[in-house]
Amino acid sequence: MRHQNLAVVLALALSLGACATREGMEASTPGDPLEPVNREVLDVNLAIDDAVLRPVALGYREVVPEFARTGVRNALANMQEPRILANNILQGRLLDAGHTTLRFVFNSTIGLGGLFDVATPWGIERRSGDFGQTLHTWGVDGGPYLMLPLVGPSNTRDLVGTVGDGFLNPINWLLPFEGDVARVVVDGIDTREQNIEGLDALRSGSLDFYARLRSVWQQRRDAELGRSGDTGDRLDVLEDPGAAR
Repeated sequence: MRHQNLAVVLALALSLGACATREGMEASTPGDPLEPVNREVLDVNLAIDDAVLRPVALGYREVVPEFARTGVRNALANMQEPRILANNILQGRLLDAGHTTLRFVFNSTIGLGGLFDVATPWGIERRSGDFGQTLHTWGVDGGPYLMLPLVGPSNTRDLVGTVGDGFLNPINWLLPFEGDVARVVVDGIDTREQNIEGLDALRSGSLDFYARLRSVWQQRRDAELGRSGDTGDRLDVLEDPGAAR
């Protein structure tokens, strides 16, 4: 069901792109030919975020103690290790695959199902690995930048990669439907909670929030694709590309 929903998002994104092309909209930035549509989607996303997502994330921070949020975050990350392992193998990164396997085994057992990250203090740090990254390794171009409803920044290759990751992770198939939905919801709330200050700073300090968010996402994605240093899981507050010099 979740994978069908992702396919619907993919179809919607492609249909929006076709509409933009038919209406003769021209890109103001290379790599972003759908900018007019993307900006409209961002406006909707921000309205939903202001009304629902940010207040829920703030409430989650207020109600759930930090140690419990860390445990939830560790468990969610541990459930993604099989997906990372699959992509490590598909990319031919066998050393990273072994590293990821050790992390999953140690954190799932000694770490009590992933609630405690015992692997990192032992020098077994988390590796990256998603199907969009795998497609990049195989030579697939990123395609146009996309602003997806609710999901946020992406591109056509990474959107396809998100759908592929859903099928690559066996945990998605082992969980009952309700459990899978709950995991996705909690993951979204946790991610939003981690980025409260970062996104607030981006919005308040940007002359053009859309352009700055696109720049932040692209730099973070470049890091994940091995084109720059590792930036971690949060959106970094970077220099505003639209600011006056």
